[in-house]
Amino acid sequence: MPKLVGVNHLAAVRALEKANFRIARQGKHIVMTNGVRTLTVPRHNPVNAYTMGKIILDAGLTIEEFRQLL
Repeated sequence: MPKLVGVNHLAAVRALEKANFRIARQGKHIVMTNGVRTLTVPRHNPVNAYTMGKIILDAGLTIEEFRQLL
């Protein structure tokens, strides 16, 4: 798996919105859904690389696909 540096949570949310996820609710975390999958993005900067990698995999994307969306 290619390395992924920490990503700003707002940039991650924008990239996931390009991948057809929408914000379902917000609080200490941002919960996003595409109708099938539900993702939780923490609101701290930067989001840990391991955490971001897991979110990307849960979204059904590869690291490279996510980088192109950024």
